Amino acid sequence: MQPVNMLQAKTHLSRLVEALEKGEEREVIIARNGRPVARLVPATPASPVERRLGVAKGAFQVPDDIDAHNAEVARLFNAGSGA
Repeated sequence: MQPVNMLQAKTHLSRLVEALEKGEEREVIIARNGRPVARLVPATPASPVERRLGVAKGAFQVPDDIDAHNAEVARLFNAGSGA
């Protein structure tokens, strides 16, 4: 692709980006006063976030009576709320 002047780039930015997305162009050179000043290229896809479910599996044991004090904890949280 021939370099695109600044006005053309502003006017046709959506088309230029679409051409990059479709792979029709590998890069678009933007020129000012006939001199190349910028290069528009496709962004590299972001790496997917690694899911870490179960990362602590087996690292500790949950006691059978873990819920034994739920009522007391709830009462303490609600004591200051006027509930």
